[in-house]
Amino acid sequence: MSEERVIDMKKGGKSGKTPLIILIAVVAALAVVSVIMSIKIVPAGCTGVVTTFGEVSDTSLTEGLHFVIPFAQKVEIISNKIQIYETTADAVSKDLQAVSTKIAVNYRIRSEASARIFREIGVDYKDVILMPTVQEGMKSVCAKYNAEQLISQRASVAEEIKVELEGKVSEYGIEIEKFNIVNFDFSKEFNDAIEAKQVAEQNLIKTRTEQNQEIVVAEAEAKKKVIQAEADAKNRVVAAEAEAKAIKAKADAQAEANKTISASINPSLIQYQTIEKWNGVVPKVASSANPLISLGIDDDSGSTPPKAN
Repeated sequence: MSEERVIDMKKGGKSGKTPLIILIAVVAALAVVSVIMSIKIVPAGCTGVVTTFGEVSDTSLTEGLHFVIPFAQKVEIISNKIQIYETTADAVSKDLQAVSTKIAVNYRIRSEASARIFREIGVDYKDVILMPTVQEGMKSVCAKYNAEQLISQRASVAEEIKVELEGKVSEYGIEIEKFNIVNFDFSKEFNDAIEAKQVAEQNLIKTRTEQNQEIVVAEAEAKKKVIQAEADAKNRVVAAEAEAKAIKAKADAQAEANKTISASINPSLIQYQTIEKWNGVVPKVASSANPLISLGIDDDSGSTPPKAN
């Protein structure tokens, strides 16, 4: 062989290997892609819904690593965590007051219902099921209460709406964890009326408080006067009792003295006292009322008094 023919044969051998290398590289790449596409990871708190050529499987994937058929099967992730849905709802109260309410609903999808919800509703279950049910529940329950009751009994209203929502969405596998009424908003006229009523009630409370204070002060003053009167009366009783005791003591002492004096009186003492007190003048008239016993010249001598010339 000539040198030129040998060179051509070498070139032909190299060109024959190139398509094979490319084919091997493509197959390897496809294999790597297939392996990557067959690996699916379901995050914590979620469920993986498997579809095979668009058909939803009844079996869902739990949390963790899973393998599926590449190109044929897909996995739709459905969250089973608690989610929040916030919106505003318009309703009319029992007394025909327009009510605009801001609400917040905490809900979650049960894991066993994930495949059914995806098959029958899709991933827009919040807009398809939850939103209209919330609006309907708000209108239904608010119509049972007047405007003031909606404000004063907010917790009861929220609980009643929650129960009604649970009854309508639980069949789809949706659980209502909590229903919150963030705010009630009424018309300006109603708000002004409520404010006026509150002002009137505050004024009434203030007036009653002032009246009660006046009553308390008056009762305290009257009680003070009663106490003072009772004290004065008691003092007078004590003084009267003391005076009576003093009079009695004085009378007892006088009686005792009189008794002593009576015991000591005798005719000789009387005559002695009379002579001691006599001023030396003889009475001009003598009678039974004025005897002259002190001088010894009474009728007992048997003589008659001399007649005047």
